[in-house]
Parts: sequence; structure tokens; C-alpha cells
Amino acid sequence: MNKFEVSGPTCISFSGGRTSGYMLWLTLQAHGGKLPPDTHVVFANTGKEEEATLRFVRDCGERWGVPIVWVEYRPDGDGWATVDFDTASRHGEPFDALIRKRNYLPNPVARFCTVDLKILRAVDYMRSLGYDEHENLVGIRADEPRRIAKVRAAPSGGTKGVERRMPLADAGITKWDVMRFWQGNDFDLALPNIGGTTMHGNCDLCFLKNSAIVMSLISEKPSRGVWWAAKEHSITNPGIVNGGTFRSDRPSYAAMLAFSKAQADAFGHAAAEIEDGIECVSCTD
Repeated sequence: MNKFEVSGPTCISFSGGRTSGYMLWLTLQAHGGKLPPDTHVVFANTGKEEEATLRFVRDCGERWGVPIVWVEYRPDGDGWATVDFDTASRHGEPFDALIRKRNYLPNPVARFCTVDLKILRAVDYMRSLGYDEHENLVGIRADEPRRIAKVRAAPSGGTKGVERRMPLADAGITKWDVMRFWQGNDFDLALPNIGGTTMHGNCDLCFLKNSAIVMSLISEKPSRGVWWAAKEHSITNPGIVNGGTFRSDRPSYAAMLAFSKAQADAFGHAAAEIEDGIECVSCTD
């Protein structure tokens, strides 16, 4: 059986990156260019993706003729809403609303941003269509053993009625296969691809990215750091240990923003590399 064939209700999680985009294309090819009627492609927008990511999601849908449902977190009502390219949040509104509701920040141990902004919103959409149980295709490649192990250990991801599957990993697809596909394609994600890694991908300054990447992205566009620094400054909940920082093991975003400016003023470049990045099962692409 083709690893990308689906049977029964299925949600294809599209992060807006090259890897999950390739997974979508391969799934389309496995079904003659058109997905089964009970298979749905879902992009969960946090409001902190780069504009190029949003354009890429739109382009994949339009060029491949596949409907892509855009969902966003909402703090009230049903907890979510559908949007599109024109109405999607672009200033972190869903993420900000989640932080204000919780009054503490996500961190490497409590990654509720991934769950509340992405995973549960896709599940909400599928359940709104009447699917109490469904399969979820996630874009994890064969060269990501730690992420594979996490999914194998907990296929449901803690969500009742959901069974995650990794067709790229099962098919032996690596980042080099993904790179070759997009190099030969007639359109691509307009973000730098460095050795198969898109450091601008997902939330722009995600706290799971290592310090060197965060510093580089801030140096490239200082306004990126302002939102993250403001979120850390906004938390006033004394009952939550480290609840006012995204990471307790490195400087705050405000400190990195200030340091990046000082480095640029003095030397014209960002700080030396620090390897403190952390993998995320559901976001990284």
C-alpha cells in the first residue's frame, strides 16, 4: 500500500512549511490529484508566522486545487474560528489571547501553545464535521528519530479519537528529498533554506529555536523581538514560577533584543552560536 493513501476520515496537518507541503503533494498524487471527500487539510494560524508562510499556504491550495482550511484559536465561544488568507491574524492575536487567558507563558516543559493554538483547533474542525475519530497525517521525516519516537510512543498525542500517522517517515523521506522536490517545483516557500532547515519557519521567534537563530532573526528584523519581549513583560502572576519567561535557561527576549542591537552597533553582526534549540513534535517543519 502507498504510504500516502488514506482510508476513512483524515486530517492532514499543514504547518505552512516545505516538509508538510511535500507530504500534502505526495498524498494528492496517491489519490490521483484529488483527496477523498472525508480528507481535510488544516492550517492552524498562530498569528506569528512570517507573511511568506501565509502566501505559501495560499499558493499550495490554489496551485494544486486543494481546499485548505485555515483555523485560529479564540478565547471564547467555540474556542476557534475559520479564517482565510485575507482575514488571518498577522500580529500574534490568537497567541496573545491565549497568553492573556492563561496569564502565564508557554515554555519547553509546558508547550500549551502547540496544543491550544494548533492541535486542538484542527481536532475542533474535524469534530465540527461530525468525525469523532479520525487519522491525522503529520509531517515528520525519516531523519527525525526523536520526533518519530515520541509519536510512536503516544500515537493519539493525548487527544481522544485521534490516531497520528507519519507517512514521510514511513516512506523513508529525508530533508534532502524535500529540498530536491521544491528545487524542481514551479513555486516554493519564499524563506531561506539552509541545509534543509528553514529558520524563519513556524512562529518567527519560537522559544524552541536556539539562541543563535533567535538572535539572527532579531538582528535581521528587530521588530520581531518586540512582541515576544512584550509578552514576557506582561505576565504579572506571582503564583507561577518562571511564568513570566518563555525560557528560564537563557536571557529574556528583551535582553536578546538589546544585545542584538548592541552587537549590530559595535560589530555589524549577531552573537556567536549557542546550541539550545529544542525539537517540537507538532510545530517544526
